[in-house]
Amino acid sequence: MNAAIALLPGDGIGPEVTAEARKALEAVAGQYGHTFEFRQYLIGGAALDAQGVPLPRETLTGCGECDAVLFGAVGGPRWDDVAPDKRPERGLLSLRKALGLYANLRPATLLKPLREACPIKDSVLEASSPDSSPSFDMLILRELTGGIYFGSRGRTDGGKSAFDTESYSYREIERLLRVAFDAAADRRGKLCVVDKANVLESSRLWREVAKELVPEYPAVRLEFMYVDNCAMQLLRAPGQFDVIATSNLFGDILSDEASALTGSIGMLPSASLGEESLKGLGRTGLYEPIHGSAPDIAGQNKANPLGAILSAAMLLRYSLGLSEEAKAVEAAVFSVLEEGYRSADLASSATPDSRWVGTKEMGNLVAARI
Repeated sequence: MNAAIALLPGDGIGPEVTAEARKALEAVAGQYGHTFEFRQYLIGGAALDAQGVPLPRETLTGCGECDAVLFGAVGGPRWDDVAPDKRPERGLLSLRKALGLYANLRPATLLKPLREACPIKDSVLEASSPDSSPSFDMLILRELTGGIYFGSRGRTDGGKSAFDTESYSYREIERLLRVAFDAAADRRGKLCVVDKANVLESSRLWREVAKELVPEYPAVRLEFMYVDNCAMQLLRAPGQFDVIATSNLFGDILSDEASALTGSIGMLPSASLGEESLKGLGRTGLYEPIHGSAPDIAGQNKANPLGAILSAAMLLRYSLGLSEEAKAVEAAVFSVLEEGYRSADLASSATPDSRWVGTKEMGNLVAARI
């Protein structure tokens, strides 16, 4: 296969982890006879410094011309005082919106080698696990192009009052929930829609749409849960969850909470997909680790690249249709962890035999095993 992949390293540790994900993709290309062309573009603070905008036109055009996009991270304290419409994060939000990437898939799985990194007792994990093992395997579906992140906002009362608006249309909710129902049907048949329907009108619309879709998915069991209860249940019984579907804001928060249970936020990948990617037609998919730019450790070879590498595996699976290759990357990551290699953020899963490695070394180990 010949494929063009846009690289958006961004800011902070973004360039470091993206470089290691590229190594994994290059290893896949060499092992399986593919040709991947990498095209690098500016985004976020790096773009702001160079061109005065967080999403240059050539970046947006270039991403649209590629088969997939691999993204690192954006933002940092050095850009905290820029105008809201110029903030580095606005570049990523605008890119997702422009490419129509409305479904954000965030898998959260407790891998056996990282069991000690999960702060929950074995007995608690086993009680909610489908197979009574001390583990969990969930998929969080976050709506990505609507909600409070894109609603009207502003200041009144001479700047002394502020407002942000949560707004969703039927269509925005329906298309995300269809992805969630389909995912649940392919997994364990459980879908939990998370909202705040006892307070928010937009949440009540989420429930209405979900109930209307139920007859089309007889193999899926639907339940609803308030977001505050869900936050508690993730700690009390994470194994009860199969697929979670929720709004932009709630998904952002809950997936970060779930990441802490897997060992580190540095472990979690994500895929942002639109109509074409979801229909298996390729293109438009954007893949990124869910962590931020971590400027405090940038340039120190300390960042965990595994979330970015696992994002590259999702890129292979969803945008390029290379399932076998995706599994090879995932198996390589598991193998490296099982052999005791750890990055600094995984200290809580360390044993006396753990082998500490930096960002580049971890990337080299995974690439070698591919």
